[in-house]
Amino acid sequence: MEREEIIRNLTEVYEISYREKPKVEELTGGGSSRRYFRLSSESDSLVGAYGEDKKENEIFINLCLFLGAMGINVPYIVGYPREHTYLMEDLGDVSLFDLLGHPEGMRLSKLAIDQLVEFQNLPEELWEAYVGFKPFSERQVKWDLNYFKYNFLKPMGVVFDEERVENDFERLTEAIVSENVYQGLMYRDFQSRNVMIKQGQPCLIDFQGARKGPIAYDAVSFIWQARAPFSLEERVELENYYIKKTKERRGDIDEESLAKQIDMMKVLRTLQVLGAYGFRGIMERKAHFLESIPNAISNLELFRDMGMLEKFPELERISSELSEKERDKKREGMKKEEGLCVRVGSFSYKRGYPSDPSGNGGGFIFDCRGIHNPGRYEEYKHLTGKDPEVIEFLEREDEAKNFVEAALKATEPSVRRYLERGFTSLQVGFGCTGGQHRSVYCAERFARLLKEKFPEVKVEIHHRERRK
Repeated sequence: MEREEIIRNLTEVYEISYREKPKVEELTGGGSSRRYFRLSSESDSLVGAYGEDKKENEIFINLCLFLGAMGINVPYIVGYPREHTYLMEDLGDVSLFDLLGHPEGMRLSKLAIDQLVEFQNLPEELWEAYVGFKPFSERQVKWDLNYFKYNFLKPMGVVFDEERVENDFERLTEAIVSENVYQGLMYRDFQSRNVMIKQGQPCLIDFQGARKGPIAYDAVSFIWQARAPFSLEERVELENYYIKKTKERRGDIDEESLAKQIDMMKVLRTLQVLGAYGFRGIMERKAHFLESIPNAISNLELFRDMGMLEKFPELERISSELSEKERDKKREGMKKEEGLCVRVGSFSYKRGYPSDPSGNGGGFIFDCRGIHNPGRYEEYKHLTGKDPEVIEFLEREDEAKNFVEAALKATEPSVRRYLERGFTSLQVGFGCTGGQHRSVYCAERFARLLKEKFPEVKVEIHHRERRK
């Protein structure tokens, strides 16, 4: 469905409900293919969603209505104008992940665990009609493990014994699907990015994958999320809190048994997550997932040191190899100049977008073609944006200077965040028709202003099309 049709469908329902025409803004999506739009007016702000998977939409809407009626904090559904679109409560832009590491992070994390425990222990006879998936079983465990093998181990070039890996997979699968494993309504992807914070309270989203399954899986997904900045002490505290709250909620729980099941799920979930990072990062080259791989490998190394891989000798050996590969990368990285390097470049749109040699993807691209072009005049055709005559031409008016200053303002938040988080590479590109005058001038001026503002940043300039 085209963007205009999606917006039209969502707007029609909004106008019927509030008798006002909303302002529409497309929001940045997460890891899924769904698209989100904020519709706002003086009356209210709502979020509209569009998803190609009709079944998934229906499951989410029905579960949302059910969970809300059960007292779980989920967005309320306003309407579903078409089978692929629906309107729901606007929960804002702040997820629990954004607040981890802040003073309120642990308190909110425990409130989120409170919601999870209530979610997991709703009576099965009430929710079984609303879930859209079969119970988590041996088949799902094998899918997760093969996801790890084919989307992470093989693309990473890890050499392993196929027979021994399959033996480990069988032992792990048998332990996961044991009759003694505590079951409940399994969230399947309970993590801090799927918990929004509104008015100081956690609100759950993205639970359409829910099904009957091992409750310990969700606890591990949340507490041991690879990118979550919990300390080891905080993770242990949250594990104990989850066990305590679950014990209070249902009487059949033995705390020691649940703790052992959590340890087993740490292995499965970490392998599944590495498979996801391999697919999204190594194969699709999405920077966020690539950056998450070392954290997940560190978790697996910790679990190995704690003896959780003793029953899985080939996985234990693979974990050691992965850890050594990461240490080699760090040692190699330390040989290079530390700190953030911003690569500023100019290019011609005729020859396409510039490549990213860092492999991180992302960055910023600014289109200079709206600026008055000196290349249209004969006396400037043989010159570039570095020549005084072209600089003088472009600076007769404030147009070009204002454009560069606006670009700098747009990139400043990312530069600050990259510095705070220790990232090493950011790319900023300026494009024009020929890549010779306006884009070169803008790249040069931007690089100079950036260096003045952030002297600790290394700035490299590359003009792809500039004539010698």
